[in-house]
Amino acid sequence: MQMSAKLKPRIDLHDREELKDALPLRTPYVVYIDPCDTCNFHCKFCPSGDGALLKKTTGRGHGPMDFGLYKVLIDGMGDFKDKIKVIRLYKDGEPLLNPHFPEMVRYAKESGFCERVDTTTNASLLTPELSLQIIDAGLDRINISIEGVNAAQYQDFSRYNIDYDTFVKNITFFYEHRKQCEMNIKINGDILTEAQEQQFYATFGNITDGISVEHIIDYWPKFKQDKVTVNEAVGLLGNEIKEVCVCPYVFYEMAINSDGSYSLCRFDWNHSMLLGRELDVFSSPRRVWDSTLLWEFQNMFLRGERTSRAYLLCAKCGLLKQGSPEDIDEFSQLLLDRM
Repeated sequence: MQMSAKLKPRIDLHDREELKDALPLRTPYVVYIDPCDTCNFHCKFCPSGDGALLKKTTGRGHGPMDFGLYKVLIDGMGDFKDKIKVIRLYKDGEPLLNPHFPEMVRYAKESGFCERVDTTTNASLLTPELSLQIIDAGLDRINISIEGVNAAQYQDFSRYNIDYDTFVKNITFFYEHRKQCEMNIKINGDILTEAQEQQFYATFGNITDGISVEHIIDYWPKFKQDKVTVNEAVGLLGNEIKEVCVCPYVFYEMAINSDGSYSLCRFDWNHSMLLGRELDVFSSPRRVWDSTLLWEFQNMFLRGERTSRAYLLCAKCGLLKQGSPEDIDEFSQLLLDRM
């Protein structure tokens, strides 16, 4: 099928130095900041879509991040020795539910503390007006998650009533006015027939820069996937399944929740692995990054203890099996000595 978009995954490593050579880092490559920890969708595969579950989960349901708190966090990024490669305005919920989202993009961009600002969204709340505000604010990349090829599929998979034609028109508007902002669109291919996958490419293949089909994996540890079937044949990106012992993400990512707390992992959906709930526990993001708690957490992986720590989300993390993580297992002793 002829289309202008490139077939490429949304995962972008930005041509960085290999971890085995770069660690330990004095500045994280990526900082996840959650604009909002709630979502307007109720997708079958995602804990954020399970309202009853979140009511039982400590620390979730906070809603949009306070803009004053956000500015304090961004200001704190200036304490790092180097520029952060990416400030990613996304973690648990739908970022566009935060009414200050364009301002958040602009504040991060104008801070000069990062090379890029991006986000991941379901795009259901995009309007021409909001799109222009986000583009004008300087967003560098937008990843759009498509959850179906028609309104009925959205209702079944995401429990959301969508005007599909208007939805596509709004995405088209963003693409046509995007300026410097790169757009990437992906869909879960495990819910599609072959004909529907071709329909996906036909609908979006000429209104995005990058396009891809992903698969259902056990993304969120200790969240029971009983409404969807996990694809056991391939990884998230269609890659061969290979489990690694050492999690590479904890060495170059920082995750900040919508209430200002810091999670040890960006997949800490139930906020059970917090470094410090209040900002006054750690005076700045750099102090969190340099903390003994994080250092010990990283070293736990290098010592080969991940699977024995059953109380952690990490013990049975599907992402380390199916997510195509960078494999640094063979360098664990070298890195442990260096740490």
